[in-house]
Amino acid sequence: MYSKRLKRVFDAVFALIGLIVLSPVLLTVAALVRRRLGRPVIFKQQRPGERERIFTLYKFRTMTDECGEDGELLPDGQRLTEFGAFLRGSSLDELPELLNILKADMSFVGPRPLLIRYLPYYDEFQRRRHSVKPGLTGLAQINGRNASSWGDRLNYDIKYAENVTFAKDLMIVASTIGKVLRREGVSAENHATMESFIDYVKRERQDGT
Repeated sequence: MYSKRLKRVFDAVFALIGLIVLSPVLLTVAALVRRRLGRPVIFKQQRPGERERIFTLYKFRTMTDECGEDGELLPDGQRLTEFGAFLRGSSLDELPELLNILKADMSFVGPRPLLIRYLPYYDEFQRRRHSVKPGLTGLAQINGRNASSWGDRLNYDIKYAENVTFAKDLMIVASTIGKVLRREGVSAENHATMESFIDYVKRERQDGT
């Protein structure tokens, strides 16, 4: 009953309340992003959701558009500004995802929506993470966030997807608040955020041979 019906009702109600209550914060952050990073203020990117259905994810912009001599974007670590790092560390960059939750693209709790280009690299077990809606936070985020390995992160995603309960969602939300306040697990070692899943898969395959 909860995972099939009530979870969506709670998502819609609390997303709407969040957008109203946090509107001053949203407007303030938007103004600061516009001033410090320029346009566009909102970063939009296609991501796979439940059953791998593609949707548009909304976040506050945290990086510049600086390119190298070859015309290609510089690595994330070089484009991530101090202000952008603050937004990520405080999770303020995630606030526009309340719109995704209201639109039913996402839930408050679920596996984080990853990149489309990762889809061909999942094995059948890892694809189970897409059996539920992606979330603003999830079991993986309270167990290491970006500092955890891809293997652990995906295992936590699947563990959640296979047993969605109201009690578990409450626990994850409460734990997430603590993690954000302590700014734990914002980035992986030697990475601005986290190692590419594709690089992880290639390394694992190479080590396996």
